[in-house]
Amino acid sequence: MLRTLTIAGVMALAVTTACQSTSTSAPSSSSGEAITVFAAASLKSAFTEIAGQYKTDNPGSSVEFSFAGSSDLVTQLTQGATADVFASADTRNMDKAAKAGLLAGNPVNFATNTLTIAVAPGNPKGITSFRDLTKPGVSVVVCAPPVPCGGATQKVEQSTGVTLAPVSEESSVTDVLNKVTTGQADAGVVYVTDAAGAGDKVTAVSFPEAAQAVNTYPIAVLKQSKHSAAAQRFVDLVTGEAGQKALAKAGFAKP
Repeated sequence: MLRTLTIAGVMALAVTTACQSTSTSAPSSSSGEAITVFAAASLKSAFTEIAGQYKTDNPGSSVEFSFAGSSDLVTQLTQGATADVFASADTRNMDKAAKAGLLAGNPVNFATNTLTIAVAPGNPKGITSFRDLTKPGVSVVVCAPPVPCGGATQKVEQSTGVTLAPVSEESSVTDVLNKVTTGQADAGVVYVTDAAGAGDKVTAVSFPEAAQAVNTYPIAVLKQSKHSAAAQRFVDLVTGEAGQKALAKAGFAKP
């Protein structure tokens, strides 16, 4: 009787071990790859949504973001920062990345964005035009010239002959918006997407001259990427139907 139980126990252990071995050796359906995306600050909302779709399409994968002014991101990349994808808020900074030999291939334009004026809810200063930003008693904040939104603002100044006297120049468009939403400035020149994303925290004042300074957004896989196939899948998602839908939802226009 004891011999029978012992044999049965050994057989049960063998079956259990075999099952465990089969379970652990089964191939995973997910790649588990993690990619890093350097992206313009204005893309935060749309790209966060797109990343959710990317992770659904690629189980086990992940996307890490570094959102900042495009000029700051290029500087970081040229100084040795590592990333898989770069998305700029203008072609000028993408060109810098290309000239530095950072790109794995040609960049693809995936969106455009237009400037607007963000003011406190209800527009208490009565701002109705770009020229109104020079009125006495109006404190205005803009992006620094190297930043895409700053470069676009300069184009508007040149086309209108209106020279602003900002109380500060910020390194990203989100910093400009924050100055307005926290009451540190009466107005800020931002993108329509940023004003829309702020909801009722600001009132957006459009101005026709903004059409002369529309920024085009390019995206590219970086040469240093150790996950180039995964990086390309993210780029394809951004430029594809799902990505374009998320971008349109955030207020971006087609390239």
